[in-house]
Amino acid sequence: MFIFRTLTLWIFGLPVTAVFFLLVLISLPFSKDGSAIHSIGSLWCRIILLISGVKVAVDGVSNIPTDGPIILASNHQGVYDIPVLLGKLPLQFRWVAKESLFKIPVIGWTMGFAGYISINRESASKSFKSILKAAQKIKNGTSVVIFPEGTRSKEDEILPFKRGTFFLALKSGVPVVPVSISGTRGIMQDYGIFIHPAKVRVSIGEPIATEGRTEPEIMEAARAAIEKGVRWGE
Repeated sequence: MFIFRTLTLWIFGLPVTAVFFLLVLISLPFSKDGSAIHSIGSLWCRIILLISGVKVAVDGVSNIPTDGPIILASNHQGVYDIPVLLGKLPLQFRWVAKESLFKIPVIGWTMGFAGYISINRESASKSFKSILKAAQKIKNGTSVVIFPEGTRSKEDEILPFKRGTFFLALKSGVPVVPVSISGTRGIMQDYGIFIHPAKVRVSIGEPIATEGRTEPEIMEAARAAIEKGVRWGE
């Protein structure tokens, strides 16, 4: 089955990606805020998930506030976390991601066009400036998604969280919404070429208020909520 899915993805996924990137380029003059590009990317992700045989169930959608911007903090199990969240989260958002991702041809370029926020981890000063930029974007009404672990976990455990997510939460003053992903780790192992169909579950927890809380308190609450929502072994 995984050989069939792999061949299907490479045969159909590449031309689909080319077509959608063309749509992105066409939309550039009409999407100054990146909303149209995000929507195009979301549709592309849903098609890639379908071709890959990845079925996604999402629960807790009602926990997503609709009265202002938020920070969605998710655990990071595998490569397919990105298409799962971009394709299935029912809201406009921007990624906060490491700078190297923006250098990937087509996908990285599209991230830049959509107004996603890059973080330079090699320089503390540049990283700090990126976080301040992200905080201002959130204050202006843009929700963001970030992986507090900073990288994919390779075992059935959540890695230690980096402070940046929660410093960003305090700076922007918006709620942190915990997101738990289960089932993506084995779809494309270690950036290999083979695709393994899977059932993925995304659980969205209740918003965590930042007002009156310290950075460690927000981090601890987010971690507990994310760990509670992860279903190991599914």
